[in-house]
Amino acid sequence: MAENEGAWLTQEAYDRLQAELDHLSGPYRQEIVERISAARDEGDLKENGGYHAAREEQGKNEGRIAQLKHLLDNAQVSDQPVADDGIVEPGMVIEAEIGGKAISFLLGSREVADSLVGDSELQVFSEKSPMGAAINGHTVGDELSYEAPNGKQIPVKIISAKPFTG
Repeated sequence: MAENEGAWLTQEAYDRLQAELDHLSGPYRQEIVERISAARDEGDLKENGGYHAAREEQGKNEGRIAQLKHLLDNAQVSDQPVADDGIVEPGMVIEAEIGGKAISFLLGSREVADSLVGDSELQVFSEKSPMGAAINGHTVGDELSYEAPNGKQIPVKIISAKPFTG
């Protein structure tokens, strides 16, 4: 996947996120507007906790709507995420030795983790995380390191990279 493309999503994940967007931008948005209006009718806005809580909720809702719109507008929707070419990219299950510890994980958007891996033990690491960004584009057998948020260099050896199959 090219670096300027959006997150890889299965059709199921895309549909779930679209349903969330429809709810947040439709009925839920209207519900918040009605709560703000009702609280405004109560009088003094400086001391109206209900008004301020509803306005804060409105801000959070609008932020989530913007986030979902961006994600869905730029998403790559496919049930087969990528080619089985051994290159680390979003949609691949990676087996790696990270800091001396073997770990398997799905490289992809944390937004879709629940719908992709369900109840399995497979962790999802974002391709935008420091480790995800460092390994993205590398191939099986590559050894590299990345800088953790605490400034420490963490060694990584890529053992395998296979397309996620659900």
